[in-house]
Amino acid sequence: MTKGSVQVTHSGTARWRRRTAVYGTVTEALAAAEDGDVLTLGPGTYRENLVVENAVTLRGPGEARDGEARIAPIDGVPLTVRGSATIAHLRVEGQDTGVPAVLIEGGTPELFSLQVHTASAAGIEVRGGARPTVRGCAVSNATGTGISVGDAAGALFEECRVMESGQPGITVRGPAHLRLERCRVSRSGGAGLSVTGDGSAVDAVECAIQDINGTGVRLADRATAHLTDCRVSDTTGDGVTLDSEAVLTLTDSTVSDVPENALDLRSRSVLTLVRTTVSGFGRNGMSVWDPGTHADAHDCEIHQSAGDYPAVWVSDGATAVLESCRVHHVADALFVLDAGSRADVVESRIEDVRGSAVSVSDGATARIEASRIHRVGTGAWFRDAGSGGSVTGCAIDQARTGFIITKDADPEVVDCTVTAPSEAGFYVSAGGRGRFTRCRVSDSGGYGFHIIDGCRSELNRCRTERCARGGYVFAEDSPVLTDCHSDDTGAPGADIRLKTAGPKATDTATAPTARVPASAPAPTPAPGKPASQVAGESRPADEVLAELEELVGLHTVKREVRALIDMIEVGRRRRQAGLKAASARRHLVFTGSPGTGKTTVARLYGQILASLGVLERGHLVEVSRVDLVGEHIGSTAIRTQEAFERARGGVLFIDEAYALSPEDAGRDFGREAIDTLVKLMEDHRDAVVVIVAGYTAEMERFLAVNPGVASRFSRTITFGDYSPEELLSIVDQQAREHEYDLGEGTREGLLKYFTGMDRGPSFGNGRTARQTFEAMVERHAGRVARVVDPSTEELTLLHPEDLPALP
Repeated sequence: MTKGSVQVTHSGTARWRRRTAVYGTVTEALAAAEDGDVLTLGPGTYRENLVVENAVTLRGPGEARDGEARIAPIDGVPLTVRGSATIAHLRVEGQDTGVPAVLIEGGTPELFSLQVHTASAAGIEVRGGARPTVRGCAVSNATGTGISVGDAAGALFEECRVMESGQPGITVRGPAHLRLERCRVSRSGGAGLSVTGDGSAVDAVECAIQDINGTGVRLADRATAHLTDCRVSDTTGDGVTLDSEAVLTLTDSTVSDVPENALDLRSRSVLTLVRTTVSGFGRNGMSVWDPGTHADAHDCEIHQSAGDYPAVWVSDGATAVLESCRVHHVADALFVLDAGSRADVVESRIEDVRGSAVSVSDGATARIEASRIHRVGTGAWFRDAGSGGSVTGCAIDQARTGFIITKDADPEVVDCTVTAPSEAGFYVSAGGRGRFTRCRVSDSGGYGFHIIDGCRSELNRCRTERCARGGYVFAEDSPVLTDCHSDDTGAPGADIRLKTAGPKATDTATAPTARVPASAPAPTPAPGKPASQVAGESRPADEVLAELEELVGLHTVKREVRALIDMIEVGRRRRQAGLKAASARRHLVFTGSPGTGKTTVARLYGQILASLGVLERGHLVEVSRVDLVGEHIGSTAIRTQEAFERARGGVLFIDEAYALSPEDAGRDFGREAIDTLVKLMEDHRDAVVVIVAGYTAEMERFLAVNPGVASRFSRTITFGDYSPEELLSIVDQQAREHEYDLGEGTREGLLKYFTGMDRGPSFGNGRTARQTFEAMVERHAGRVARVVDPSTEELTLLHPEDLPALP
């Protein structure tokens, strides 16, 4: 066929036979053609604006070796289709940025194997109620949109590619409907797929949207879309955004390698995820905002975050459901914030999380059911007033802390197990509450239930086993226990709450000293003295020093504290006399095993300094890593500053301080807490005394790798383990305080008992003595309860047979 000519095969039914004709231009050929005719363009460039209105076939050369038929006018729309034509094997080039290269505005045409390389407003635009089918076409439009559908049109695109676009790759503006099958969008200058307006809808199957300079998929203004077996990846913005009542269903799809949010929903939008994978996101895997916004995920996987943000974020009254999902290898898994916000996690797995698996704050609610949480920092953290919900039938293992409840949060936890936490199974502080029913903690490296600050939690039929620092550690009359059990003391079923007869704060708002030290109990106050001291009321130094002297053992500790107090007192007197005084650093390092009296001595030290006028109040604020280290950037400094402020005028006691600098720190935020603390100690050196405490070897390592911290402390005081004789003295003291006597042979039995006791990592020193006494009281009660009319002696004497079996 002649180059640059058009051959028309006339095949209308009114003719007796087929015949052909050749025309010099496409416009002439179209004018002569009727429905059913076939127009074949020879290789060449056609500088014409084609308008196809009849049901003809317009095609270029069938073989690539024959060359291309290029439709390339100087301006205007190169190809307009208004009828049910078939257009194939053409290359369309436009140069007018104000109009599309291919305009389909009527009929049900079929377009296939078109190459649209243009600099136009759109590569292919469908409008005016047209219903085209477009197959195997490629669009490259460096200035405008790749494909645009609107104005009540509907279109099917199969196996098409938008290879480049200066604006969104595909846009649908309502009312309009677009179906995409096996299509690909890449290198777009806006969203890969943008769907906006009431009545706009997209169905996409087996499509890929990648290498996008912007958002991958954007829906807004009541738009709807269903994406099945699709891939969204390598964007510079969010992966998928929904706004203004948009509705999207993602099924069997993936969203990956996104520097911002993988999925972002706002303004009453609704997202449904089914068997979809989200990975490699820089901020949130899924963020859900605003009242009425809802996300529903089923059988999905969210993993491998690239930043330090929660994988799932629900706030400002939004709601989300994760059912049969897996969230793993992320900084934090699920954060729920603000009143009205709610998240439901059902039969899901949360694993390998550096921070919190679930965090609930600012009045939000979470419901976690039948889920497993494995290898995380914190299993579930309910942070403040109004934050609550329920956790039912869940298993948490290998967490730093299973549950944290703080600042008036009040969740309900039922039928849950916490296995092998490194710090605590349940930690409640700062006015947190919580109701725990049939919960179990086992193999804890720290505590089972650790409840401080006088928090009024409720424990019903709970159990602890093999907890290194104690199954239940809390202040007297703080939690309410019903039928709880532990292997720490004797037979199950006893009230195993730990009691202290020593001074305790009566106003937790001003004196956060309610944590019971894992040490020997303090002696009963002298007659006429109140059992508790409100923080800020200074007792005479001699009275506090006398209380220190009455503690069992601790001879080296007492000598060190007295020497330090003498230095401080003499320095004070020299200054009063107008003499120079050596600057005595008051910050201390306490080292030793649990239960050796470190917290008790710290409390007394603060009271002594207050009595000398060195500290304003002398109260004790006890914290650990969980109180100082946050889960995301910036939160650690804030929490450390808050703890320091609570301790102003008193003592900040940091238990297990070495946990702030773990050997495998990596991206751990403990370093931030240390740096913040050192600066605060320097800026407010006279306002707060800081005491860091922990195991001897671990504290030596901590100070060695943090020389800036070590230089701030004046001396290290080592608390040795109690000898069998000292443990016996503690039991004897406990007996006197509770109006019991040790019968004949009981002291000898106790001495033998403590001598034969295993002093491994779970040995509790003073706590062990207290638990032994409580076990004896329990066994005594079981024995005497069977006596019809017991005498006073029988009611008070503890005999050797009341000793529990050695662990």
